[in-house]
Amino acid sequence: MRFCDFLALHRLNLPVIEIVDIGANPLAGKPPYQTLLDSSSARLIGFEPDPEPFAKLQMARGPLETYLPHAVGDGRRHTLRICSMSGMNSLLEPNLRLLDLLHFHGAWARVVRSVEVDTRRLDDIREVDAMDYLKIDIQGGELMVFQNAPAKLRDCLVVHTEVMFVPMYVDQPLYAEQAGHLARFGLVTHKFFDLIGHALKPFSVNGDGHAPLSQLFWADVVFIKDFTRLDALRPEQLLKLAAILHDVYGSIDVVHLVLTAHDRGTGSAIAQPYAELVTQGHGAAAIPPGGS
Repeated sequence: MRFCDFLALHRLNLPVIEIVDIGANPLAGKPPYQTLLDSSSARLIGFEPDPEPFAKLQMARGPLETYLPHAVGDGRRHTLRICSMSGMNSLLEPNLRLLDLLHFHGAWARVVRSVEVDTRRLDDIREVDAMDYLKIDIQGGELMVFQNAPAKLRDCLVVHTEVMFVPMYVDQPLYAEQAGHLARFGLVTHKFFDLIGHALKPFSVNGDGHAPLSQLFWADVVFIKDFTRLDALRPEQLLKLAAILHDVYGSIDVVHLVLTAHDRGTGSAIAQPYAELVTQGHGAAAIPPGGS
């Protein structure tokens, strides 16, 4: 059951969830938050400075989606490196010393042209009035965005970001630096949505040079507001956080904590019915799809 339908049974309305997607290139298919858009629970503002994927986003966009061609960063002028595969495009220089050790990434990361772009600070973009849920994947520029968005991050409930464990770009901030900065805004690591490794040359796994062997490279990591400090959130924030965690990530144990905080603060009585719903007929938690 979608979370908005659960709330409707208890005569509660889900406030509209404000989603921001920085690096909205549709290369990987549907985004994790698609379920929220499909249920009309959210509005989206997406950013993609590469003209070709931006045009694809514009052609396929739904009524609750807005896309802007801005490069989000620190408000300064930077060089955008356009690579052989658009998913490798970055404001940083590809670290070919590392990427050439992989079977495919070195070729994908070859820079085919460079474009000077003016970046915009997320806090300065007037179209983004609020940000409950940030999804970001800009190949090494994530920390720059965080450092220039303190106002937006202050009320952000969920951040879904790509992190690297080894520098696939020159001078790229790694996982620990992102996690340390987000902690300043009360955001803690929740789960690894994807955890990716690759075999190093000349080895492969059953002939698949793209498969993992021993070395970990990157992940999509989900950060959420500290679940030990939920009483600091407003009731509408708690409902939004619960909706994201239920519909997108299947995190029913944390959702129950969030609803318990909502009951405690408002006098509602939805945590126990939720627990009964997600465990009914199973004897253990029935986990909706959406992450590991």
